[in-house]
Amino acid sequence: MYGDIWLLEQIAIKTGVRQDLEAVFDGNREIVDDILTLAMFPYLTKFNYNRVARWQNVAGAPSSRSLTPSEITRLTQSITEQDRMGLLKLRAARLGKDEICAVDSTSRSAYGGSLADIHWGKNKDRLPLKQTNEVVVYTLSSHMPVYYRTFPGNMPDSRSLDTILIDLEHAGFKDIVLITDRGYESLRNLEKYILRGQSTVMCVKTGQKDAFRAIQEFGEFGTRPEGMVIDPDAKVYHKQYGIDYEVKGTGQSIKKAKRLKLNLYFDPVRRSIELMELDIALSFQQSSLEVLLQSNGAFADVAEIKRDYNYYKVTYEHATMVIKSFELNEKKIKKMRNLSGFFAIMTHGVDFNAVEAFHTYGLRDEQEKFFQQMKSQMIADRQRNWSEEGKTGRLFILFVSLILSSWVRHIWKKTELYDLFSSSLEILDEMRSIRLIEHKNRARIIMPFIGKQANICKAFGFEIPEGSAPAYTSQQVCKHKQDKPSKADPDGFIVYSINQ
Repeated sequence: MYGDIWLLEQIAIKTGVRQDLEAVFDGNREIVDDILTLAMFPYLTKFNYNRVARWQNVAGAPSSRSLTPSEITRLTQSITEQDRMGLLKLRAARLGKDEICAVDSTSRSAYGGSLADIHWGKNKDRLPLKQTNEVVVYTLSSHMPVYYRTFPGNMPDSRSLDTILIDLEHAGFKDIVLITDRGYESLRNLEKYILRGQSTVMCVKTGQKDAFRAIQEFGEFGTRPEGMVIDPDAKVYHKQYGIDYEVKGTGQSIKKAKRLKLNLYFDPVRRSIELMELDIALSFQQSSLEVLLQSNGAFADVAEIKRDYNYYKVTYEHATMVIKSFELNEKKIKKMRNLSGFFAIMTHGVDFNAVEAFHTYGLRDEQEKFFQQMKSQMIADRQRNWSEEGKTGRLFILFVSLILSSWVRHIWKKTELYDLFSSSLEILDEMRSIRLIEHKNRARIIMPFIGKQANICKAFGFEIPEGSAPAYTSQQVCKHKQDKPSKADPDGFIVYSINQ
């Protein structure tokens, strides 16, 4: 089986992954072929690495040597942090100016118990496994991951940003625009953006000082706040504010924010839903607290009160945790009602108006699909490694794999393939039936590309291998005989016949 592998090999060349890997490993094609084989395997088969050697017996994989589990372990443990940074530098050099890149993280459960990063953090999937946080920077212009790093499972996104920015600087990422969600928002990070001159589009909490002050200034309103205008396409009201902000740098220097803007948005439909959900939560919490009060019920711990009864002020006996009384937290309720329907995006170093900032931030949806790819199509929802060296190598290979799969998905979405196939995986299924025939001491033969397989090559811009095109081109060598006069016309003209 070779068609799906052939397609991914062409993508590896087109995206520069093969060339970059050969540069990182000093032209060692054997290691590069091994890495590409392991990068393709879970994507094409949905199996873990225990079956790679068996798969190589029936597939024309890039690597010619049998990748048994022991060989895979040795390979992954040989890949170092230096190799990772080398690859990131080469990928950074391929980016254009003002490339828009989304920064986000996802948690991954781990089987290995000896990894340093998994000893902290609570599993978000509620599994009896420790976890790590995996950060990826995904370019929304070139549609592929360009940076990755792992963090301890208890590391908040806002605290990991400093390391990410230093990594990006050392890897040579320049003139990129970072998009971050509310998890990365903090005053500390805002000031780091300003000091570094980093262009950003960041979602901020409406409770943040500048946003909250702007919302309070609207006061009471009906359908929409006074002064906001509607975007017909997005169906939201918006308003932009310029912000003057200065940060003390090294020594006595002062760095001024570059085009720092607060973009405030209001969605009346969202407001009505949030207000209804608030009323439902208040009703449930009140009825539950009344039952506890009548039965002299006790709470499990303070965390339960904060989690399940967050809109009420609850008094209880500290020794027994028995409820004594409760009352509404009026201040918190009022704030929730004021903020309902609003959301905010802050921009720095870019010339976006409120609508442009909104649509640019909305591109992050593509990165969310990327994480779904990683955990489902790449079979990477769990970390199946037990050593630090193995983890470094497997993350390196996963990064290569995700570059290939992201390009497949991108081409599928933007071309006619979107109408021909219900998912990007169907493209690989369609190509899989193309076989590579190899006879000893004979030329390699690739079976013909037929039907939709030709459409796939056209969409990706790849030439079909010689001799495998669906239409046959005649090899006849045309020979034209010399023209000669045939006979005289009755009117006295000479008539010539042309031999075709």
